[in-house]
Amino acid sequence: MAERHGGEIVNCDSTAVYRGFDIGTDKVAVHERRGIPHHVVDLVDPTEEYSAARYARDAAAAIRDILARGRLPILVGGTGLYYRALTRGLFPGPGKDEQLRTRLEHSAEKRGVEWLHRLVRRVDPESALRIQPRDRKRLIRALEVYFLTGMPLTRHFAETVSPLEGYAVVPLALRLPADATAERVRRRVDDQFERGVVDEVRRLLASGVPRTARPFGGLVYRQILELLDGVRDEEATRALIAQENRRYARRQLIWFRKEPNLVWFDGPGESPEVIARVHATVETLHTTHIDGSEH
Repeated sequence: MAERHGGEIVNCDSTAVYRGFDIGTDKVAVHERRGIPHHVVDLVDPTEEYSAARYARDAAAAIRDILARGRLPILVGGTGLYYRALTRGLFPGPGKDEQLRTRLEHSAEKRGVEWLHRLVRRVDPESALRIQPRDRKRLIRALEVYFLTGMPLTRHFAETVSPLEGYAVVPLALRLPADATAERVRRRVDDQFERGVVDEVRRLLASGVPRTARPFGGLVYRQILELLDGVRDEEATRALIAQENRRYARRQLIWFRKEPNLVWFDGPGESPEVIARVHATVETLHTTHIDGSEH
């Protein structure tokens, strides 16, 4: 797409912003990018706190720069909250409430982090779809916002303004049958192990990255840490990662079905038929927006 339309890639994956977390996020290696610039990748150290609000600022700045140079920004990824923060805005939110966070942390220690996820599912079902069941930090933040404001995060999002206001966004989404997704997930997990994802985690730990670093709480990395701790063997770890990925894929579909104006394409992104349909759609919509004098 970028080669044909004079485009540059803007990352929309919440873990790919961290330096050093490469194999488990399937970052495209520099020598495989075919000369296409990639933005909002490897921005921060693993110990830094990186939020959806910061992502929206960084991605919007990259997009404006790309457009100013006469190129086409192509936003790529699947982190629903980051996509929504960029295209629809993200409310600033209340500040941290240490007392409330301490109570929620204590409850998580006593009842298990899954209890936090069940509570989020009850008060904010949409956030429960996008947040991993064991992502303690994001679960606590969702609950903190709800208890402090009386409104779920997703209600707040609906009342905010996008940092890309005034720019036309052409959102394209790929959809695969569940069995095809399952097979691709299995191959992906096997490939990550063959490329050395376990050694990648060992190197990160040896370099001083603490286990509490946020990217270690994400898919793949959390399970690899448990493998290194002897919680389960490699075969069981591969099976668990594949299972969690399939669940995440289902949640992504549910999340993005609620995003407005998405144009859906059935089939994989490397399919020549899908590529042809996407090219035609982009050209038609791009012409429509230019004629309508939108950026």
